[in-house]
Amino acid sequence: MAVLGLVQSPWAVFCFPAASLVGFAFGGLGMGLTCYLRNWQDFDFLFLAIMPLFLFSAVFYPLGVYPGWLQGVVTWTPLYQGVSLIRELDAGLLTPAIAAHVTYLAVMGVGGMQLAIHRLGRLLLP
Repeated sequence: MAVLGLVQSPWAVFCFPAASLVGFAFGGLGMGLTCYLRNWQDFDFLFLAIMPLFLFSAVFYPLGVYPGWLQGVVTWTPLYQGVSLIRELDAGLLTPAIAAHVTYLAVMGVGGMQLAIHRLGRLLLP
């Protein structure tokens, strides 16, 4: 981004840890959910959830394009939280919403890890 002149603020340095937080959140949740899969065909359910998250994360279209009811749904999705966090850091918009995004993603990651720990403990330990 810096080579192309797309960095708008020095706060963009924090996009790297923010991207790691997004990865942790989805990794933790993915680990927790895959503990409940019975066979390899159940991975289709994960793709069924990932595709709408990808399409409705306000990456391709701004949030204002969606109808009012869908805007409310989109703002609660985890990928939208990550996209908004990184956009706000890149633009230098330091608002309280950043803390909400970080909290949402951290709780999602830790919750997914706790779910995985609980499930694997039940499956592997007698």
